[in-house]
Amino acid sequence: MKNIILGILFSAALIGCSDKQEPTAKPAPEKQIMGNVSAGKAIAERDCKACHGLDGKGVAPGIPHLAAQRERYLLASIKEYKEGKRTHAALKDMMGQMKDADAANVVAYYASLPPIVNAAASDIRHSSVYEEGKALAASCTKCHGEDGNSRTPGTPSLAGQQPHYLVAAIQEYHQGERKTALMQPMSAAATKLQLEKLALYFAAQTPVERPAPSFGDPAAGEPLSAMCGGCHGAHGVSSDATTPSLAGQDPQYLVKSIKAYRTTRQHWGMQRYVAGLSDKDMENIAAFYVVQKPRAADQVPSSTKELAAQCNRCHDVENNPAMVAPKMNGQDKDYLVMSLRSYRDGKRQSSTMHNMSTIYSNAIIESIATWYAGQPAK
Repeated sequence: MKNIILGILFSAALIGCSDKQEPTAKPAPEKQIMGNVSAGKAIAERDCKACHGLDGKGVAPGIPHLAAQRERYLLASIKEYKEGKRTHAALKDMMGQMKDADAANVVAYYASLPPIVNAAASDIRHSSVYEEGKALAASCTKCHGEDGNSRTPGTPSLAGQQPHYLVAAIQEYHQGERKTALMQPMSAAATKLQLEKLALYFAAQTPVERPAPSFGDPAAGEPLSAMCGGCHGAHGVSSDATTPSLAGQDPQYLVKSIKAYRTTRQHWGMQRYVAGLSDKDMENIAAFYVVQKPRAADQVPSSTKELAAQCNRCHDVENNPAMVAPKMNGQDKDYLVMSLRSYRDGKRQSSTMHNMSTIYSNAIIESIATWYAGQPAK
């Protein structure tokens, strides 16, 4: 869920000491913005109530709750709207005309309110997106193996495969761009989020090594794979979530796939490369990749709570009271989803947040947002 504005002034406080007790440092309290709560309420009544409510609760999904939010974060947000770092035409115009004193006052008002009570909130251990993906994978195991390692000749292994590639491949079957009769009805009813969870589950499984196939020469295929390595990684282990790993893949499936770029599969780079290959060349390339050591593309967190723990290093209310980062417990789920996607996609300017969330799929973002929305606000 990545850049948080840092650089806060901490005030230090020492408790009294005696000749029997050493001075002990207290945690630095959050420095309060010098705003007028009464004046801020009047501004909120005039400018903010229509969306954020006078009680600080967003009036519709996708609108954030402001009640009990950190003052530093709210002021930083106003500044980002003024500077165009956040894209919202109405707020950019409104914040651009707001005086600094008015901003401090309205921020003080909303920060002074009690947190929004979410009757449905409960601090429970949400299941991992991977666990949900495992349940969805039950319909795939007959062909692709219990752990995603296929033992059926001609059927690809999914274990350790790059997740974004798997989603794209399944969608191609669904849309008829790949011709396999069994795959179309099995993927037709799945949503994009379900496909992502399924792909993340298989990406986290450990792929097994394979013996050399009965056809092709791995040694002859190695020099022919030089062009392939630019996209599929050294020895067929891809480091790009959208590009498939080839190491340890089913040999018949590899040959069939390479040949498909001559006819039905659409990819201009692959089509140009395979045009110059003979059938023997294709078998040798496949043989080379089959005997390479595969590696899983992802690791499995035990739960969404574990994913959220990374965010809590900055967003946790009790451990980091002086952070500029916003409180997220009890926040509107749709707003959290939109915000995380904006940071991931570079629509909100925050290098830390972007770098952290760039690897997050929509399924992971949905899971993290659900977790925080379900926690009691503080």
